[in-house]
Amino acid sequence: NGSEAALVSERTLAARSLPELTAHLHGTQRLPFVAATAPVERGAVDRDIADVHGQAHAKRALEVAAAGGHNLLFVGPPGTGKSMLAARLPGILPGMTEREAIETAAIESVLGNPPDIARWRQRPIRAPHHTASAAALVGGGAEPRPGEISRAHNGVLFLDELPEFHRNVLEVLREPLEGGTVTISRAGRQAEFPARFQLVAAMNPCPCGYLGDLAGNCVCSAERVQKYRSRISGPLLDRIDLHVEVGRPPIESLYDAPRGAESSAAVRRRVTLARERQELRGGSCNSRMPGDQLQRHCALGDGERRLLDSAAEKLALSVRAYQRVIRVARTLADLDAAGSIESEHVAEALSLRGLERSGERALQSGPPR
Repeated sequence: NGSEAALVSERTLAARSLPELTAHLHGTQRLPFVAATAPVERGAVDRDIADVHGQAHAKRALEVAAAGGHNLLFVGPPGTGKSMLAARLPGILPGMTEREAIETAAIESVLGNPPDIARWRQRPIRAPHHTASAAALVGGGAEPRPGEISRAHNGVLFLDELPEFHRNVLEVLREPLEGGTVTISRAGRQAEFPARFQLVAAMNPCPCGYLGDLAGNCVCSAERVQKYRSRISGPLLDRIDLHVEVGRPPIESLYDAPRGAESSAAVRRRVTLARERQELRGGSCNSRMPGDQLQRHCALGDGERRLLDSAAEKLALSVRAYQRVIRVARTLADLDAAGSIESEHVAEALSLRGLERSGERALQSGPPR
């Protein structure tokens, strides 16, 4: 473990055996210092957001999610780029601090996986398959071990085909999403693992996948759509700040190079500035802002309050969802370097919760004729 220890201190000694250690302590044979591996500087990323053609609204949502640490759900037909977009979130997130990097590396070390030292400050992304069990996701075993959500600590947990996960598996995410830890209890012992991750999920709008598609290929009745979406509970959906519809891009956009498309590095600079404003203001990103700071840092004017109240009544937002809209609006203000939340920030925050609106449309539609 000498190379891992060298991440913490530049003056690290590693002994292969107790006699070597004893000889060093007696001064008869000195141990050499372990050479630390320099982390790779953040520059070009493997999956650059500039490679995504079109999808301006979805890319904007990705930037907002990164800037405020918000959970994000992409909804759209197959093949529209939902997974491609999610894979680019780590590239626009700020690098981990030394403390965060050590926490994440320690989890991998506990599992017997030496961390990739050259990239140890880059945020992890975990993408378990929808057949994963609750134990695989949150951890478990006779001797409790961390699961996927802990391996995503300080990084991203991507759940593709969200409604295909077993409901009991999804429900275990609720407490970690709020508290940032997961507790595994067994008859003889109890273990607590860190699990402060950013959730990004993707799903089709209906069982066949084509509800709302311009081609009009959907064959699902309103009842089937409702049953499909009900696999995701209301309390879990409430904890996802952004619900973004990803439509099919125009065919011509697939052939033209995305001229002037921003790179992940350019977006990351804006995200980092917004995060710095949040840290200076409250010591955490907006998604984790304590409730007692909400009124102080996210006060709304009369016009903004009326706009939000009207939308909340129409969309039947819960109290939690209402407060999360305010947090997203605060993130949008931070990206604009605005001192207060304006009406346009509230309106955009509401536009980024599209599942309530699309759900109304789905339930109003009848079976195909």
